[in-house]
Amino acid sequence: MGKKKKLLRFSDTKAFSNVTEPLMDEVFDRKRGVGKTHSLAGNWGKQVFKNNNPIILELGCGKGEYSVGMGKLSPEKNFIGIDIKGNRIWYGAKEAIEEDLLNVHFLRTRIDFITAFFAKDEIDEIWITFPDPQEKENRARKRLSGKMFVDRYRKFLKPEGVIHLKTDSSFLYEFIQQEIIEHGYKKLLSTPDLYGADFERFKESNEAGRHIPTQEILTIKTYYEELFSARGHIITYTQFTP
Repeated sequence: MGKKKKLLRFSDTKAFSNVTEPLMDEVFDRKRGVGKTHSLAGNWGKQVFKNNNPIILELGCGKGEYSVGMGKLSPEKNFIGIDIKGNRIWYGAKEAIEEDLLNVHFLRTRIDFITAFFAKDEIDEIWITFPDPQEKENRARKRLSGKMFVDRYRKFLKPEGVIHLKTDSSFLYEFIQQEIIEHGYKKLLSTPDLYGADFERFKESNEAGRHIPTQEILTIKTYYEELFSARGHIITYTQFTP
């Protein structure tokens, strides 16, 4: 991407009504070296979405394919895509505006600061789609499905709130299976080959519960999933409550 086009997208994003770009000083006290609570924490329904509908997060949303896709499929829910890359968020934010999706919003920030933006029990579900697996041991603390981050999510995720992890990384798939056992999380669903024989398990079922995703939701594909699938990578999926 040319530098000029990238700068134009940054400018557009700042003007979009469905994007929040907080300043560092809004979430971190530099003098004291501690985090701060953002004014939107506990107020997303009232101030942003103007309703009390469930709120779902997409972490490391990239171009926001899941936030926008789920927003179209579930107008009765609200979706927030979170990423630090403003030029990527531009795509999802622009599409949401063009499609008049008032239930889709984007937050440009580092996920390290995520607890600053949400209050206790404010979030219903979290989607982590194709994160960097951070395979090297010295990068383990960077894994978005690792205990350090999951402990942060628990501060604002509802007691029965669900985390969804979709990845092409067999390493990350095995990692989360071990994390579930080691830390006593409740595994709801898991498959090492989402689009294989197991896919029939994901048909919508009233008996299965409100968090069981439909096949339609699981077939939403991010840019990276399209890329990985074209290379023959097998897609895995895990759903759990921490």
